[in-house]
Amino acid sequence: MGRFVYGMNVSLDLRIEQVPGDNGAGEWLRIDEDLHREWNALDQALALLVQGRVVYELMEEYWPRAREDASLPDYMREYAEMWTAKPKVLVSRTRQSADHNTRIIGGDDAIEHLAALRAETDGAIGVGGATLATQLLRVGLLDELVLATHPAILGFGRPLFDDYDVPIELDLLEQKSFESGVTMHHYAIRNDSEVR
Repeated sequence: MGRFVYGMNVSLDLRIEQVPGDNGAGEWLRIDEDLHREWNALDQALALLVQGRVVYELMEEYWPRAREDASLPDYMREYAEMWTAKPKVLVSRTRQSADHNTRIIGGDDAIEHLAALRAETDGAIGVGGATLATQLLRVGLLDELVLATHPAILGFGRPLFDDYDVPIELDLLEQKSFESGVTMHHYAIRNDSEVR
């Protein structure tokens, strides 16, 4: 059985973007080479990626072209190759087609399809998108969090999860610190009530 893993860059107050549309590219982020290479390694180890439409379209717009951009550092081109080649599932009610090794699931039974995908997958499945991660959390399917916490307090903006009214306990699996001041924490989500 697979594990759904939600990985994200966050501020100290668990915001993922300060203003709508900054798409995770805010000036508060400290993504240096070491952190980028860490994300590369984590994503390379994933069996596949499951992304919501907003995240997918952001990635689709940039990374396939970045593979050929000689002005980019090698670790960014490496990520571009990985993202483009990695099997992906796009969760969308509106998209009818997608390239780059992507299949689409949507509609009212999307969560059921994701539960079946988790059951039939060996290894970790990367989750991209706060809305999608919240939906998986609500039904007890989200297994792990990987948070790169940047030393900034935004005070407002898009949160890591949408409103969620039940406390969730976590177990720390691993933590790392980077010279930039970023810390990465890998957690297992405790969910005793979930049906697996």
